[in-house]
Amino acid sequence: MSVLEVEQLYRNFSSGKKAFYPLNFQVKKREIIGILGTSGCGKSTLLRVLAGLDVEYNGVIKVDGQAHRGTHEKIGFVFQEPRLMPWLRVEENVAFGLEGKYKLTKANEFLKLVGLESYSKHYPSELSGGMAQRVAIARALVTSPEILLLDEPFSALDAFTKMNLQDLLLDVWEKCNSTMIIVTHDIDEALYLCNRLFILRGHPGELVEELKIEGKRPRQRGDLNLASLKSKIIKELHL
Repeated sequence: MSVLEVEQLYRNFSSGKKAFYPLNFQVKKREIIGILGTSGCGKSTLLRVLAGLDVEYNGVIKVDGQAHRGTHEKIGFVFQEPRLMPWLRVEENVAFGLEGKYKLTKANEFLKLVGLESYSKHYPSELSGGMAQRVAIARALVTSPEILLLDEPFSALDAFTKMNLQDLLLDVWEKCNSTMIIVTHDIDEALYLCNRLFILRGHPGELVEELKIEGKRPRQRGDLNLASLKSKIIKELHL
C-alpha cells in the first residue's frame, strides 16, 4: 500500500511562472525516494508542498489514502540548515513542541539514536555543523512521523561529515521504519541512499525519468553498477 500519493500536482506562482509540470507518483511504506535535479527545477518547492508548508498548489496529495492539504501529523521535515533555537539546550530543541513531563526523556531517547546523548545539555553554538544537523534529524523524528522529508540536509557539510550522516540516516531508517523523501543535487548521495529516483529537469521542472536502484544496503560507494547509473543520470540531466 502507498503511504503517499500525488495526483496531477503542480505549482504556479503569482508571477505566472511554473515551479514544475504536473506530477503523478506513489511512495510505498519504508521506501527512500530521491528527488534529483539541477538548481531551479522545483525540487525544494515540491518538498515544501508535500510538507504542507506551501498550500498554493493544484492537484491532490493523499497520505494513507486520505486527501489532505496543509501540514500533517504523519509528516516530518528536515531543512537544509538545522534551524536550532540558540537560547535552548540541545534536548530542549528536540523536545520543542512536545507536551508532558516526560518530553525531555523522549528527546534524549532520540538524541541517543543519532549519537548525541552526551551533548543534551549543550547549546547549539557548542556544536559542529554535522552535530547540529543530527539534532535537527532527532527533532524531526521525535514525533514519530510516518514520512520524513529532507531538503538537501547535508549540502552545507564537508564530504567526510556528509558520508557519516548518510550512514546515520540509513541506521535511523532501519530502526524507525520511516518512509523518506530526500531532495538532493548530489548524484552519489542519491544512488547510495535511495530505492528510487525521480529525476527532474528544466525550468519549470519536468519528471523525465523514474529510476529504480537495485541491491541491498549498505551499498559500496565505488560499485560499478552505481557508476553506470550515474553516467545515465548525467546524460538525463544534460550535464
